[in-house]
Amino acid sequence: MCGIAGFNFKVDKELVFDRLFHRGPDARGFFCDNFFSFFHTRLAIQDLDEKANQPFFYKNYLIVFNGEIYNHLELRRLINYEFQTNSDTETLLHLYLNFKEDMFKYIDGMFAFCIYDLKEKKLFLARDRTGKKPLYIYQKGKRFGFGSEINVFKFLNLEIDEEDIKLFLSTGFCESGFKEVKEFPPGCYGYFDKELKIKKYFEAKSYFREEISFEDGVWEVEENLKKAIQRRIFSSDVEVGAFLSGGIDSSLICAMASKEKKLKVFTVRFEGSFDESQLASLVSRKYGLEHVIIDIKMDVKDHIKHILTSYGKPFFDSSSIPSFFVSKEARKYVKVVLSGDGADELFSGYRRYVPFYYGLDKIAKFLPQIFSPNTRGLAMFLDRLIRASKKEGIGWYNVLLNDLFEDVFKLEGEKIKNLDNFIKSIKLDNFNKLLYLDFALNLRFDLLPKIDIASMSNSLEIRSPFLAKELLELAPKIKGKIKFFKTKAILREIAKKYLPMEIVKAEKRGFEIPLTQWVNGDLNEIIMDYLNQGFYKNFVDERLVRKIVERKISLSEDKRAKILYLLFALEVWYENRFF
Repeated sequence: MCGIAGFNFKVDKELVFDRLFHRGPDARGFFCDNFFSFFHTRLAIQDLDEKANQPFFYKNYLIVFNGEIYNHLELRRLINYEFQTNSDTETLLHLYLNFKEDMFKYIDGMFAFCIYDLKEKKLFLARDRTGKKPLYIYQKGKRFGFGSEINVFKFLNLEIDEEDIKLFLSTGFCESGFKEVKEFPPGCYGYFDKELKIKKYFEAKSYFREEISFEDGVWEVEENLKKAIQRRIFSSDVEVGAFLSGGIDSSLICAMASKEKKLKVFTVRFEGSFDESQLASLVSRKYGLEHVIIDIKMDVKDHIKHILTSYGKPFFDSSSIPSFFVSKEARKYVKVVLSGDGADELFSGYRRYVPFYYGLDKIAKFLPQIFSPNTRGLAMFLDRLIRASKKEGIGWYNVLLNDLFEDVFKLEGEKIKNLDNFIKSIKLDNFNKLLYLDFALNLRFDLLPKIDIASMSNSLEIRSPFLAKELLELAPKIKGKIKFFKTKAILREIAKKYLPMEIVKAEKRGFEIPLTQWVNGDLNEIIMDYLNQGFYKNFVDERLVRKIVERKISLSEDKRAKILYLLFALEVWYENRFF
């Protein structure tokens, strides 16, 4: 796990290394010729020997690589070459030299890398299927660069992308916030000599066209999940731990992992939130795991600006706050942790999927919106379902996902329109469309960046078995993802073999972020100070925001808190856009 960057123009070498240091504090490497400079900071996980440091060279090729290839030793059997190290970096380079673009059909891993042909002066760039490892591209005229984080480019006098900001205010996510910085898309590779040409090698949508039975799916998921866990444990030369929350996803991973190796598992208790340590202890005792329970008091006010600016772009998801604190504490024990990321999006873990699975949205569109703004729980869920059922495109998805300015303020722009057209173009039923959009948008722009920055800010690597190559290709095909109005039917069926029934039958409990409490309490003063700066006024009616602050508009407390936090996150980003 590392930080990478490269430029075809002169940059401040020490400044780039400073921006990448937290991603790789164990070693740093640099190479420069007359065309490109390459940077690498290393978090040593596989092959701790210095010979595996980067940039890594073979003949006239150079590679800088961020990520892990979990099956890289298996893949060496495909290559007629006597390897000089045990590193996946060397394997990756020779996979490219032997198979070129066909290399991706073999790889199970998370990765963002650049291979440079020193003779031809051509770059080959690629990113993993889900975008678990970040890769951003800078382009302005003939100047070109790439990097693991947006903050690597912030000294380049970037221009704000107002269309991206409008998209952020509408949906809660954006690409970068800058015109010159774009995200290199997941599941793609590209060549650059004078211009960047990108091609896709993975498209999740195509796997929805096939179907396999629930029974076959359960067996295949179990076998492939076990294989994914094995690979993620044994492709490490340092200790691997795991998060254990008491939910099905992490509990299943820990149970299966215990069959391979005794793990140190971590359960976090946050002051004032639901205590999952008792459920987690059922699993740790059953499998004799070394269970570390960490009590955390989130000092939100003192850390919020640091957390928000770490993302380099406007970032809305307030669960980035506990994610940061969890990663900080876990790093005191291990360098690598297994987590359940991706299970909800692949195996239908969110409650909002249920009515669409049974086609209840078709009935909801005929129901009146009878709920008051301050309803909570099931009533709030039904209110959002009814409102969404009367919409299409981006409005439909906005209500179901974050429900920010939807039905409060109309935001319009080119990127909003493009996303609306994209959503409308998807030829899937509403259940599978929602699954696909959560994979293609929510996972890509929110959940994976959230955990990458939160963990790598603390030099911690997160490995996600549910995002294994085989499971990404398998999950969309399986029928019966929801049964008897219960989410994650496939994983629940597998869990019966491994977990106590208290966990198997438990309803999904996402970590309850006390956002309303923070906005009205600990963060109230700083939020109001930032709103007075008023960059948001370029996009949203100031009088409306004043009414929201003063509660002179009919909104639930949840929605009010989300809107104010969204604007606050934008203002913090704007203040620190050139740091």
